Amino acid sequence: MNKLTGTTSALPDRRRTELSPELSPELSPELSPGLSPVPAWTGPRVWVLLWRKMGSVQNSSGGAGQPVWTRALIGWHIVFWVLLGMTLALSFLGHLGTVRQSVFAGTVVVLGAAYQFIGLPAIRSRRRLPRYAYRLVLIAALVVLIGIYPQSVFLMFIGSAQIWLLCEDIREGIGLSLLLVLGVGTAQLWSAGWGWKAFWEILPWMLVSLVVSLLFGIWIEKVITQSQQRAELIEQLEAARDELAEAHHSAGVMAERERMAREIHDTLAQGMTSIVMLAQAAAVELSRGADASARLAAIEDTARENLAEARALVAAFTPVALSEATLTEVLRRQAERFAAETGVDVQVSLDLPDDEVAALPQAQQVVLLRSAQEALANVRKHAAATQVRITLGLSDGGVWIEIRDDGTGFTPATVSGGFGLTAMRGRVEESGGSVQVESSPGRGTRVQVLIPAVQEDV
Repeated sequence: MNKLTGTTSALPDRRRTELSPELSPELSPELSPGLSPVPAWTGPRVWVLLWRKMGSVQNSSGGAGQPVWTRALIGWHIVFWVLLGMTLALSFLGHLGTVRQSVFAGTVVVLGAAYQFIGLPAIRSRRRLPRYAYRLVLIAALVVLIGIYPQSVFLMFIGSAQIWLLCEDIREGIGLSLLLVLGVGTAQLWSAGWGWKAFWEILPWMLVSLVVSLLFGIWIEKVITQSQQRAELIEQLEAARDELAEAHHSAGVMAERERMAREIHDTLAQGMTSIVMLAQAAAVELSRGADASARLAAIEDTARENLAEARALVAAFTPVALSEATLTEVLRRQAERFAAETGVDVQVSLDLPDDEVAALPQAQQVVLLRSAQEALANVRKHAAATQVRITLGLSDGGVWIEIRDDGTGFTPATVSGGFGLTAMRGRVEESGGSVQVESSPGRGTRVQVLIPAVQEDV
């Protein structure tokens, strides 16, 4: 499985990684000057021709997600069959004689069949036996062909290329390259009639061919290894990126859930609580034969406001109350309604001008309003208070709101805050502020919320 593209490659892992883009500029015909009269078919010049034939890594426009070796297979086929056919055609011009020509042609047929039925499956699979079998047939065939017709020495290009294409590691490539050069050199020596003169003429070519083949093969192997390492690193980076994106997504989902829970608690839940209490009070008045129209009107108003808050919540709007009035006016309305529903005396006072309250950023006004609503809800449920005072002020640390009651109080160290207080703290801390709760049994409770003052951009 190709780690980067997720596609299955038909080539061995050692050859599936695309070569480095730096490969092409390094390959140039100038790398193999002066090798004549020894044929230069085993040097880098031929590799350049092959890569240009197949298309370099930089200029390849093959199918997306395919390794370069997969896209280049058609190039391998064309080069192999063209060189093999050219070798057979040239051999007929060499007047080899009937027997030698027949052996030569038969060997060409054997090599072509071995490539088609052993070599190609070996390229596409990871099985070792077909790889070794094909390369041994390849080396033996080249020894015979070059021994019979020395001018076909350019077939060394096929041998060197396919040996390194199918090798598993550097040691294997070195061993088979050495075997190929020694076999072909021996065949050329036999063709030249043995003798020291022929030996000394062939020896430099053998050494040059061996050194060039090994150096180039080792270099290619190093390039492929580095490309594989980069591919693994890229895979790790992509995996880390995916994990980070998933973590950010999960955190965003959790934050949105918490925000929705706070909004529902501070608006709809408290509105429903008011409706329940008003309905209970109305039921008591009706049972006594008293007029409950005021209670029913209050229920209707509260239900309408809850409906508007629900619509604003769905649309992620600013709270309806703040979109229609200033924070000071909204706090006074909340106080009046709370007093009407509970009978508790609620007073609102300002320690800063009303225009400065209106200049506060909308987000800070929302936090202050929700904090006051939550504090009043706690007074309703737990305090049994008779008086509540809401004060809005400005200090060097920022804007603050204080809700103080004369209720039963509690010991903060022994009472864990419920969801409402936790949600209040979370909302305030997101704004960079802080929440302070002071209380003691029988002495009421004081809740102060402080938010850093930031003037809204105009």
